[in-house]
Amino acid sequence: MPAKKHGPGVKNPEVYEELREDGASKEKAARISNAMKSQGSKKVGSRGGKAGDYDDWSVDKLRKRAAEIGIDGRSKMRKGELIKALRNH
Repeated sequence: MPAKKHGPGVKNPEVYEELREDGASKEKAARISNAMKSQGSKKVGSRGGKAGDYDDWSVDKLRKRAAEIGIDGRSKMRKGELIKALRNH
């Protein structure tokens, strides 16, 4: 029996594992897979694309967004590092 690669809070393990294999963080994979399980993939898939490209955001706005989602070390990050951290969260 293969060892499971996720915690007990993951509601849709197949989607979780696919997202992890594609490079998503554990938090992001769990968040998306759980939303798909509770709300349906069609509703979850229609989200996104409303915030604009992070490359167009100011450093202050990127830091505020990083603070909202709890990224550590954001105050010392440069713009490129903030963008990478936000995309991989």
